Amino acid sequence: MWRFVLARRWWVGHLLVATVCVVFVRLGRWQWDRGLLPTGGWQNLSYAVQWPLFALALVAGWGRFLWLEHHRPREQHLPEGDPPDAAPVPPRPAYPPIREDDPDDELAAYNAYLARLAEQDRR
Repeated sequence: MWRFVLARRWWVGHLLVATVCVVFVRLGRWQWDRGLLPTGGWQNLSYAVQWPLFALALVAGWGRFLWLEHHRPREQHLPEGDPPDAAPVPPRPAYPPIREDDPDDELAAYNAYLARLAEQDRR
């Protein structure tokens, strides 16, 4: 169970998502009613379908946000100054260093070409 979503710091987000979803559904209903009027058309009916889809996308995004918050690495959940009770995570392997003495014929030819162009510009 995700008990952390009931914490006080998430209430504003839950309330905002619920409010916006209600507004989206009401806008869809309004577009549906407009589409059924003699002056309405297919465009209004398609908007009537889109607004509830926006609400579903918002709920899915909020759920994904909460899922990512729940699955954060453990040391990020601890307040500063507290020692982690789990083993430290090993550092990521570093990229191999770029050695300047590696021969690269293409790069050398390109640098020579750029040097010639720079020399022509100076003249």
